[in-house]
Amino acid sequence: MDADAIDALLPQTQCTRCGFQGCRPYAEAIARGEAEINQCPPGGAATIAALAALTGRAPLPLNPANGIEAPRTVAYILEEHCIGCTKCLPACPVDAIVGANKRMHTVIAELCTGCELCIAPCPVDCIVMVPDTANNGAPRAGFPEDEARRLRERYSAHLRRRDTRAAAQTEKINHKREALKQATGASTIAEAIARAKARARR
Repeated sequence: MDADAIDALLPQTQCTRCGFQGCRPYAEAIARGEAEINQCPPGGAATIAALAALTGRAPLPLNPANGIEAPRTVAYILEEHCIGCTKCLPACPVDAIVGANKRMHTVIAELCTGCELCIAPCPVDCIVMVPDTANNGAPRAGFPEDEARRLRERYSAHLRRRDTRAAAQTEKINHKREALKQATGASTIAEAIARAKARARR
């Protein structure tokens, strides 16, 4: 079974409610026969039906252990309570939150997938979910193919930025370690730290 074809049918919310770390890992698990096709609450019955048709499996009701099907929601930041800690920024899989350190944050509703992954990291509980009323004031339902494609591209870009930041941070740490070894004349970082601590105690 082609994981790409399965992934193309998923809503790309990256919400992890399916029990996997995103839509692609879930698609790969379905392709391997390690996951059922009824574990995606955002996709709901429509996605289950599409997956059943693609995989040849029997349609199943949405597994309640993964959640319930409901009208789409988006995150909303109670700006008067936001402390600008930035902890919600890396949690958003499509970079729908904008803000800076110690500055008020806000959610770009048109980009939000409603994954809710930004809620847990917030230390002041200032993020709530509200109905996604982008469609003439009525809650939207489902994720059209073109929107899912756009969200997949945004998630890929998010992962690239995350990996770039991680690589830069690793390079910075390694540079500091080499500088410490040279300053202390040590051959290993453990020895360098020990020597630095010994010098500090003198």
